[in-house]
Amino acid sequence: MKSAPAQRHRTWWRRLTAGTGLLALAAGALVGAGTAPASAAATAWSPKTAPMTTPWTSQVPVDQPLPEYPRPQLTRPDWANLNGIWDFAVTGKDAGQPASFTEQIRVPFVAESALSGIQRKITENDKLWYKRTFTVPSNWSGRRVQLNFGASDWQTTVWVNGTQVGAHKGGYDGFSYDITPQLNGGTNTVVVSVYDPTQTGGQAVGKQRINDVAPHSGGGIFYTAASGIWQTVWLEPVAAAHVTRLDMTPNLGDSTLRVKVQAAGASGRSARVTVSTGGTTVGTATGTVGAELSVPVPNAHLWTPEDPFLYDVKTELLDGTAVTDTVGGYTGMRSIAVAKVDNVLRPVLNGKFVFQTGTLDQGYWPDGIYTAPTDAALKSDLQAHKDLGFNMVRKHIKVEPQRWFYWADKLGLLVWQDMPAMDTGKSPDSAARTQWEAEYHAIIDQHRSSPSLVMWVNENEGWGQYDQARIANDVKAYDPSRLVDNMSGVNCCGAVDGGNGDVVDNHNYVGPGNTAATSTRAAVLGEFGGLGYKVAGHEWYPGGGFSYEDQASLSALNNRFVGLIDSIRVGQMPAGLSASVYTEITDVENEANGLLTYDRQVVKVDTARVKAANQALIAASKAATTAVTLPTGQYKSLRVTTPGYTNKYLRHSEALAYTEVVDANSSALLKSDATWKVVAGLANGNCYSFESRNYPGEYLRHQNFRVRRDASDGSALFKADATWCAVAGSGGVRLTSANLPGSFMRHINSEVWLATPGGTNAWDNAASFTQDTTWSVDAPWAP
Repeated sequence: MKSAPAQRHRTWWRRLTAGTGLLALAAGALVGAGTAPASAAATAWSPKTAPMTTPWTSQVPVDQPLPEYPRPQLTRPDWANLNGIWDFAVTGKDAGQPASFTEQIRVPFVAESALSGIQRKITENDKLWYKRTFTVPSNWSGRRVQLNFGASDWQTTVWVNGTQVGAHKGGYDGFSYDITPQLNGGTNTVVVSVYDPTQTGGQAVGKQRINDVAPHSGGGIFYTAASGIWQTVWLEPVAAAHVTRLDMTPNLGDSTLRVKVQAAGASGRSARVTVSTGGTTVGTATGTVGAELSVPVPNAHLWTPEDPFLYDVKTELLDGTAVTDTVGGYTGMRSIAVAKVDNVLRPVLNGKFVFQTGTLDQGYWPDGIYTAPTDAALKSDLQAHKDLGFNMVRKHIKVEPQRWFYWADKLGLLVWQDMPAMDTGKSPDSAARTQWEAEYHAIIDQHRSSPSLVMWVNENEGWGQYDQARIANDVKAYDPSRLVDNMSGVNCCGAVDGGNGDVVDNHNYVGPGNTAATSTRAAVLGEFGGLGYKVAGHEWYPGGGFSYEDQASLSALNNRFVGLIDSIRVGQMPAGLSASVYTEITDVENEANGLLTYDRQVVKVDTARVKAANQALIAASKAATTAVTLPTGQYKSLRVTTPGYTNKYLRHSEALAYTEVVDANSSALLKSDATWKVVAGLANGNCYSFESRNYPGEYLRHQNFRVRRDASDGSALFKADATWCAVAGSGGVRLTSANLPGSFMRHINSEVWLATPGGTNAWDNAASFTQDTTWSVDAPWAP
């Protein structure tokens, strides 16, 4: 049973690895100049044994892992990669530099990972120390030398040749230092210390927790900590006046690319930005550094998930007419906004609504933890999304390296980027809040030019929550070109909705459930699903995995998953839902609800079938999406449409729902029992509830699958049980449950049940299922 998906996966990842070079950005394919190893002892270094091996575990070079240029939107031809073997030591958190470094670590893999060669728990009482030597290439003479860190978690201090050159707080944003004054013209020594208290501190930690690094039971939805350097470290020569960042925003309204060239040492300088494709210039603009330039991009080839077209961008820093610095990059022309579509507020890409179907992507690896073993591995999870037909990915409370965003830009995936949360169940103090917001701004600056990134997700399920509305307004002002989600999972776990932002975001497990759009916010489902299946031989801790709903077989998993996607297409999307995020793309440690196993060796689901379901959902959103509407505030009767029974109506009797023949000669009581007031859905105003004509305040609801008439107890569960979403049917409407989407109100043997296509109960019988779940909304028998 498991051999078939395993075979599919082997074909999938080998094809991916073989094709990586074909898609590589020219600048991204650059490999840094080699540098001397940290010490002679490096030759004795070896990795530890990972609890699970991915297809790329054995492909990681010892001396220069992740050799690709790490910053694809701001490239220079000269650079030197410092990844590889560094001398390493661990001291107490308050200790100074150790006299000796007795271990070696492979940078940029965190100390908890097998690929680092250390693989042990780091606590809040530890400080990590790194040391290596390097020489500066002779052809860099006359230029400034920058020492760049992609990311290091959390408090990092750097010395070069014994002099401190800088200190940085933050685990997810890059930083750099001009080390030119400290260089000696020969062999140089860099020392780095990192202190990471993980959840015991007040900083952004995402899902990291201090746990044993060996697989173990428990852990829940939180995972192994990731301490120290975890992204590429590199040297780069620059001119004294040089570009530091490009802020690029497409403007489809006037067919321009708006660019702010940020630079250092460039007072009074100008910048020239050229957009081209295939070597042919499309447009150019020159202006003051730091001012917004408008580069014309006439007849723009728009970026979409189906056609992720990228333009080349060249930026030159000018001193008069002399070019003093040149950087390469790329951009995509697209817009993202919210707008009314058929009177429902929706996110629109390039002015058009397209349903965003994606998964929750945690970005964890069993061999590298926070760091993918290779660039092909980093790409692989995004390619898996494309293979499965998704057009969106929610990067869940972690921020990936810039090359991950490049692959999302290149492959065509819409990205929701979470700001990593602070620890759960705590109210952060003022210092923690100041740090968190400063780091958030730095992350926005670092990734604001990526065309794939369409929404910032500020907070999640109330974890470390505070000032939700203010933060949403701040992020929107800081980056007005993107959507903002003030809180993902406003209905969950004590979360407080700021009430603003561009979307209202619910979490429903298993769901999908319904989120109601408002007059100011589109409706999205930030998390749902969590269907689980454990693949023997591919479990992080055998027997320890959990999910939100275990599936008995791969066939059951496929049927259930496709059923969820189909139910969104048929019910939730027409009712106003605009996006959904399935939990999750891969298993993670003891979470066994991935579409792939944690080691990426097995694709659990039928790729073609899942892709077809996602494509059908996306296609349906591009067609007319007018929801089926019922006349609220009016009394109506629901008539059976199944041939041979069309004189029967839905009525209640002793609180249970039945169908019975009703005609002009029927009793007044029967006519009243068969009459219902259509009202706005108790749990979702885009759907409906049916109030009894002769028992006001009592509604049609399902309980243990039986449909019945009950008085509302005011609970959220009752309101959801009594809410029905209208779906178009042949000759009438179908009524699907708000909290069990894909299940329908059905009559069978005169009884009325909540029935599920393909279900195992007697009332799920496939015979005449569609007709039995279709009702004609007729004039009321008892006006």
